[in-house]
Amino acid sequence: MKKMLMLATALSVTATVAAAQDKPKIGAAVYGLNAEFMQIWAAAAEAHPAVKEGIVELTIFDGRYDALVQQEQFETMITQGYDAIIFVPIDIEAGAAAVEAAHNAGIPVFGSNTRVNSDKLRAYVGSDDVQSGYMEAKYVLDKIGCKGNVVIIEGPIGQSAQIQRLEGNMKALAECPDVKVLEQQTANWSRAEAQTLMENWLTKHGDAINGVIGQNDEMALGAIEAIKAAGKNPKDFAIAGIDGVTDALLAVKAGDMASILQDGAAQAQGALDLAIAAVLPDYQPMSDIWTRYPDMPWADGKAAEYNVPWTPVTAENVDALLASRQ
Repeated sequence: MKKMLMLATALSVTATVAAAQDKPKIGAAVYGLNAEFMQIWAAAAEAHPAVKEGIVELTIFDGRYDALVQQEQFETMITQGYDAIIFVPIDIEAGAAAVEAAHNAGIPVFGSNTRVNSDKLRAYVGSDDVQSGYMEAKYVLDKIGCKGNVVIIEGPIGQSAQIQRLEGNMKALAECPDVKVLEQQTANWSRAEAQTLMENWLTKHGDAINGVIGQNDEMALGAIEAIKAAGKNPKDFAIAGIDGVTDALLAVKAGDMASILQDGAAQAQGALDLAIAAVLPDYQPMSDIWTRYPDMPWADGKAAEYNVPWTPVTAENVDALLASRQ
């Protein structure tokens, strides 16, 4: 009897191990988790129904804003035999080598949120950053009447969002030839770095600055903190950011800035649905984003591009957006 129990236990353990081995392993290599936007992205990926129900095993890797760290994380996933990878790169060019290595190992890679310059990417789920860059700059320029002086706080140089949002910024600025760009510098998506930049610019230019184009909300919020610290009123400036993070929603509600919601949750869950479909042939998408965004059809998971729409944050929708963060 004792031998039979031991045998049954051994068989049970073997079955459990086999089941764990059969569960697809998906890695998500994201550029960094210090700020709220990518935390929202990561939380949404972990809350995906297929992850919650144990259909797949998801591991999120913090790239710490370093292309070399992301390369090393890809090497780890390749060595450990991951079945698919979701990539949110810090650098549009440097990330290509990592994608190439995974492709050569037979591991499909899906982009999300930021782009990589590689034709080996299976598909991409994100939003049109040129459009958002134009939208935020247009808000600032409209508020200052298409005349005066602005500063531009950029994302990490070489990341696709920085490149494309700047393209959109410049497209809007071209429509206002009487507006001068006094300063233009990166703050690496950081609120603290942007605050320091804005403090220096206020010291240098004083009241000559009329508008602040922050390529994400964190940096726009850093500029607001510098403005307040200088004893000035943010409402006397035209300030805009991108992402719709919680503090930015509160600042919009207070009338201090404008923001455009980037749905990181939809980008994460959409990319995960695609990755799962690549390794489980009969899989049907489990995220509700495909019904929330009917203009972004699932297309049997075969499309190369999935474009998540932007949502301007307004006085009419800000309370509902804040309530969704509770």
